[in-house]
Amino acid sequence: SLDLHGIVTAALGIAHARTVSTNNFMARTIAMLSVHPSRGLVDEKFRVEVENLPPACPVTLHCLHRSEDQDHWEAFGHYCSDHSGTVKVSEDESFGGTYSGREHMGLLWSMRPVPGSRRGLRRELTSHDAAHIGVQRSPDRGLQRAASVASVVAERWYMAPGVKRIAVEERGVTGTFFIPPGILCVGYCVLVMCWTCGWGGGLVEYRSALLASHGFASMALKYIDPGDTPTDMAMGYFETAFQIIQDHPQVTSDRVGILGLSFGTSVALTLAAYSQISRPRCCVGISGSHAYPINRPVAELFGEMGAIKHCCPLLLVNGDDDQNWATTESAEDIANMMSVAGNKHLLTTLTYPKAGHLIEPPFTPHIRASNFIVQHSKEKVIMLWGGEPKAHAVAQEDSWKRILNFLKEHLQYIFNIKLETTFQAVNQCYSAVATNHQHLAPKRNQTGFLF
Repeated sequence: SLDLHGIVTAALGIAHARTVSTNNFMARTIAMLSVHPSRGLVDEKFRVEVENLPPACPVTLHCLHRSEDQDHWEAFGHYCSDHSGTVKVSEDESFGGTYSGREHMGLLWSMRPVPGSRRGLRRELTSHDAAHIGVQRSPDRGLQRAASVASVVAERWYMAPGVKRIAVEERGVTGTFFIPPGILCVGYCVLVMCWTCGWGGGLVEYRSALLASHGFASMALKYIDPGDTPTDMAMGYFETAFQIIQDHPQVTSDRVGILGLSFGTSVALTLAAYSQISRPRCCVGISGSHAYPINRPVAELFGEMGAIKHCCPLLLVNGDDDQNWATTESAEDIANMMSVAGNKHLLTTLTYPKAGHLIEPPFTPHIRASNFIVQHSKEKVIMLWGGEPKAHAVAQEDSWKRILNFLKEHLQYIFNIKLETTFQAVNQCYSAVATNHQHLAPKRNQTGFLF
């Protein structure tokens, strides 16, 4: 008869021996972890590679980030090295973790708060987001306290080197102006109105800073202070902000666009369609509507809007799982009204399946729900924004590329100047100098070139 107990014991012994052998091998070797580039803008991809592992070695790649409020976020994926002992995140599949499959930037977009931590909004732009990436022996649970056999820090910035940040306090308008580096006359500008989670907001600058890092002069506008409600905001405030941009000596007055997020979209559409003062060259609306209901049914408001006399190119970006606002229905209604007005050809609509309300720049972690303060009652609630992590990440990456291309197409570069502001360009310049001056050559280590 078969000795099943003996067979199972022998099999477990072989598996244990292989595990011990792999661990002993890793103990005798030095795993090499590299991130290229180790410094870059938040919307730039980086390459994560692990070398000098045993063949077919299971490892966990773990990414940890500490927010400005000292809360921790993490992501992790389980990998197996190839025959040469290498793991390449951009090419290899994760077999589990906070993401699975071949995900180039999964270590960022799948990040989630460590239990006990809170979700937050990026406000400080003069410092970088640090992503601590480590290699751990599998199987681990991705806990931040787990030991890493190799680690690096990747810096992620919203402001490229040389971007100027100027506070604006003029004619009753408050905001921040961001100017790209390297040229005397920008020529074109984007007015950015980004609504914050919970109306608590004030001034939200990170998207505006990122636009400036891509060559667009940009002004982040402060609106809806903690004591305000949507009915408190007179349209004249936004028209004045638009005029301030037009009057700026580095901006061509007829090449100003508007980008709005959530309630900011309502403002942007109103300015473009009905203002006799503001004449934007193009508009981008993200997760917003052409109406904002105050104790009235949305359908009733839509029925009264009539035709939208929109006279500039319009890009609408929405997720079909938006649980905060009926953005896809609003986009359809806008299309119908623009068709009646005879200007539907100016409309481009992007609708992303299973994406939620908070469509942020690429690789930003997905937030399906968060704490929310109802401003008029000061009631604290949990707001559902919607979306699924993977689908939402796809929407953020794709929509950002299309937004930049849309702004470039319609605002246009009126000066034949190629603007290079990314950290990649800085690295290339530094490497060129180092080639001619060997004593200045940067040291090569696990993180790539160091400044």
